[in-house]
Amino acid sequence: MSVLTIKDLHAKVEDKEILKGVSLEIKGGETHAIMGPNGTGKSTLASVIMGHPRYEITGGTITLDGEDVLSMSTDERAKAGLFLAMQSPAEVPGVTNSDFIKTAMNARMQDGENVSLFKFIKSLDEAVSKLKMREDLPHRYLNDGFSGGEKKRNEILQMRMLKPAIAILDEIDSGLDIDALKVVGENVTEMKHKDLGLLLITHYSRLLDYISAEHVHVMMQGKIVKSGDTSLMHKIDEQGYDWIKEELGIEDERVIPEEEEINDNVLGTCATREALGE
Repeated sequence: MSVLTIKDLHAKVEDKEILKGVSLEIKGGETHAIMGPNGTGKSTLASVIMGHPRYEITGGTITLDGEDVLSMSTDERAKAGLFLAMQSPAEVPGVTNSDFIKTAMNARMQDGENVSLFKFIKSLDEAVSKLKMREDLPHRYLNDGFSGGEKKRNEILQMRMLKPAIAILDEIDSGLDIDALKVVGENVTEMKHKDLGLLLITHYSRLLDYISAEHVHVMMQGKIVKSGDTSLMHKIDEQGYDWIKEELGIEDERVIPEEEEINDNVLGTCATREALGE
């Protein structure tokens, strides 16, 4: 059972501090949800955990099973068992889904070992079927020409195949219609077990109708300001976030202006494409 521990994490981009002291611990078997309005630092937290080069860590620690995550490169973090389902997955023409996933699986194996081709094809076909994706998906280029819903399902497909220790789902519900959300929710729920820790990042409570979370956190001003169980989520669903802002004396919950948030999504996609050699 793996444990991801974040202590007093601070991070900035250029001269703007985004994360202002985030502390969180996720153990295998637990599902945590971070909610909050747009621009409060939720997606930045996901990017920092996975090592996005745009962000500079100015304080705090992240460890996975006691190992210093911040000293690892992004690929080392993935090999150690961290996984990020991205909010805006990159399109990579020329690289098929099957080649991408098989390469990622082989990268996590011991030197000299490779995934059995027969087992890989069998597992991939089963996962594609469970996610109700097109049968030609293994031969399509990674996310190239995919709809928004297909891209999100493809992230969950990768999660099913890679079997991470800690999975971060960054607004996996955005852009999904109710049927697609149900399929994604059922697949993630089926994957839940004692050796998988889940972090769900969302600003809608509807995701938690399909993936139950034992721990619910609210993020504002670049830090977690309130934590609780599902009753907290239900209260937010009924009353929004204003009562939290009033209770804590928060006037402006954002740390990222709206226009910069859009640019950040674009930069994240470009960085992913660059990492894949485009």
